Amino acid sequence: MTGADMQVAMPAEDLEDLYENAPCGYLSLQPDGRIVKVNRTLSTWIGIPAEQLLGKRLHDLLNTSGRIFYETHFAPLLRMQGFFNEVALDLVAADGRKLPVLANAVERRAEDGALLFTRVTMFQAAERRRYERELVDARTAADAAGATIKSKLAFEQQTAELREEFIAVLGHDLRNPLASIAAAARILRKEKQTDRAIKVLDLMQGSVVRMSALIDNVLDFARGRLGGGISLERRAEHLEPLLRQVIEELRFSHPDRAIEVTIAFDGPINCDSGRIGQLVSNLLGNALTHGAPDEPVRFSAATVDGRLELWIANGGAPISSDAMTRLFQPFFTGEAGTNQRGLGLGLHIASEIARAHGGTITVSSDDKETCFTFVMPLD
Repeated sequence: MTGADMQVAMPAEDLEDLYENAPCGYLSLQPDGRIVKVNRTLSTWIGIPAEQLLGKRLHDLLNTSGRIFYETHFAPLLRMQGFFNEVALDLVAADGRKLPVLANAVERRAEDGALLFTRVTMFQAAERRRYERELVDARTAADAAGATIKSKLAFEQQTAELREEFIAVLGHDLRNPLASIAAAARILRKEKQTDRAIKVLDLMQGSVVRMSALIDNVLDFARGRLGGGISLERRAEHLEPLLRQVIEELRFSHPDRAIEVTIAFDGPINCDSGRIGQLVSNLLGNALTHGAPDEPVRFSAATVDGRLELWIANGGAPISSDAMTRLFQPFFTGEAGTNQRGLGLGLHIASEIARAHGGTITVSSDDKETCFTFVMPLD
């Protein structure tokens, strides 16, 4: 029998069954990141019916560390090059168990460059992760076998060194590549480019601003949890130029949003201006992300009766009473409804900066507007 005869004799492949029951998970994402199609294999792996997965974001299926990786690596890499391969992620199943997977993704775009959807393929990686952990555990056990019991002073010194090394690695390994990307984008932006290239460069600059803020928040959160706390370098200086610079950076990354600014200072203010700028960036970025897109965000800063008073207000749906009690907790990302949800550290870091200055942040929210207010004494 010839090869042609064998092809005729074999039954036709059921493509729908091949998709639904493939030995790997498939899902497709809309441009806003929501799931529009998922196969039975992936649904079975995590124990969630396919119809319940539709409309969710891939971000919602990840654990905390996976969400951090998603925001700082996964999403920017996909936007910049249109694909990625063998990215390690941990899905969270319906029963709470962690499902290690390796993910591949590729964007599908129209002829005019518009993003149509993103296809993601996932393979279970539990055995590979276990093998890697066994190698790490074996090396740790071998090192521990030759170690002697150390004194409390030595332990505290080791802990301090680990803290500083961890923070240094985060700062170096995350900031340096980001600085290179920002510098390259600025150089290319000064040269003649096509309209499409300009849009891509603007997107890169906006991503750099957002990722830089994420890195600042992660570093500060790590310092706080590892014992360093929020450090301040207070001195009397004029605060308005820095605040306007922060506002302009956010205007650049949100070109379609209006920001109304009022600043009235009597003179220099004794504070850590960099930290106050970070606080403003986090609060203003939160307002731009969650506020009504067709209404301006209002910013006001003034010195009044021996106090620095700063508030940021935006329109839109009010914050629920449940969310209000958890706003300043780390990794709380609020209600769904935006495709730019971050790590949930911005408001937490802002509240820690306020506390370090001897100040407070309060929030009010109703059908008219949501307003965050920072008040600190002028020493």
